Amino acid sequence: MSETASTARAPVALLPSLAPLLREWLPRRRWFAGKGRPVTGFTLVSAIELLPVDSAGPGLLHLLVRVRQSGLAGTDRESPAHHGDPGDCYQLLLGVHETLPPHLAHALIGRVTDGPLAGRAVYEGLSDPRLAALLLERLRTPGAIGPLRFHRTVTIPEGLAPRVLDAEQSNTSLVYGDAYILKIFRRIHTGANPDLELPLALSRAGCARVPAPVAWYEAGAGQADGSTLGVLQPYLRGSQDGWQLALDALADGRDFAAEAHALGRATAEVHTALAATLPTVTLETRQAQELAAAMSRRLDAAAQAVPALQPYVPGLRTAFEAVAVLAEKGTTWRAQRVHGDLHLGQALRTPGGEWAVIDFEGEPTKPLAERRRPQPRVRDVAGILRSFDYAARSCRPANPQWAERCRDAYCTGYAEGSGRDPRAEEALLRAYETDKAVYEVLYEARHRPDWLPVPMAAVHRLAAPHTDLPAPPVRPGGAVRRSPDPLT
Repeated sequence: MSETASTARAPVALLPSLAPLLREWLPRRRWFAGKGRPVTGFTLVSAIELLPVDSAGPGLLHLLVRVRQSGLAGTDRESPAHHGDPGDCYQLLLGVHETLPPHLAHALIGRVTDGPLAGRAVYEGLSDPRLAALLLERLRTPGAIGPLRFHRTVTIPEGLAPRVLDAEQSNTSLVYGDAYILKIFRRIHTGANPDLELPLALSRAGCARVPAPVAWYEAGAGQADGSTLGVLQPYLRGSQDGWQLALDALADGRDFAAEAHALGRATAEVHTALAATLPTVTLETRQAQELAAAMSRRLDAAAQAVPALQPYVPGLRTAFEAVAVLAEKGTTWRAQRVHGDLHLGQALRTPGGEWAVIDFEGEPTKPLAERRRPQPRVRDVAGILRSFDYAARSCRPANPQWAERCRDAYCTGYAEGSGRDPRAEEALLRAYETDKAVYEVLYEARHRPDWLPVPMAAVHRLAAPHTDLPAPPVRPGGAVRRSPDPLT
């Protein structure tokens, strides 16, 4: 590999000179997790020049930076400062140029006033096609560059033109020549990311439902050692995501049961392959009761934050209590690695009509260790069932019967593909669906109040056998978001 990359010049002075710009720029990024809390400082984890900074053209800095913040997080997590946490670690790829070309004006972060980059413009490097192309070149040739390690499994063509996708929130993705897609993780957790780990395992198992990674890069030194930084996979050109397909079907008055059935079979294939490749465990009394107790605590916290939820709490809590009672009586459940954040937006229908599953990162707000923990399969099933409900409640008028047909067809397809009908685990499935609906209520109340009636309709349905409350109002008309998941 070319040795054009080097440790960033004067690293001790680099971060202080960038800090005033990053303090303003970072909180405005969609992928920045600490919104609503003041940034109080930065710690440099690593810095490397992937393309040296000079006066002849653009340079590319790769930084891993920990961000210290004060105050309370918007996710009910206390400030890192309260517990000695050094703060969240973020991956930054910064372009550096003497004079920023007009076509990159939108990517400008600011001009540095002092330090080793004094007088130069700093900008979002991934917005510059020249720098984005350089990143693919690094992936084409495995090896180490400073603290970074690059790996690949196949030969990658050169000269593929890059473009940035603008639909994501928690990461950044680049498409190269409509052949590959590179997901760059922004918030970095120490250890292998499930979005690399699980697709690699599925590839070894011969599962064709998930695009196999062809290259990736990771941190190889210091506090972030072993952390996955980016994954390159085949780009499924011409595919359509399940959320938009569902909305189109609703708008046209078409049934979606056949597609839901096929998606159920595809989900079952993925679960079966994961169980065959990675360890499985049994959730016995204590683990199942802890699971139910955690769900109940989340319900209490959400009800405190959203008064509209409070009348439903007793009825909703019965879902969690039912799991705890079954566990006390000796019922056990199998747990394995699962997708962890499955919804219609994570399923793609290819031009050939087959379903593929993507984005195995899990819920990005959860700790990595929690996302890698074995869980019952019905967690993923519950996510898809909620997604059908979201789609049906998004249209005007709402069409809950459409959702029920999809839910039944999906579960039937899953049963045919796995030999296990998720509806047979009724109590656990209801508990996971209830937990997901409670999370949705909290999110919508905070960020999209006009969408609150969507999960509240599910809350009413899930609590209905145990309460006699009137149905909540329907969501007012308006534009439908493309994403079915509040986080994306």
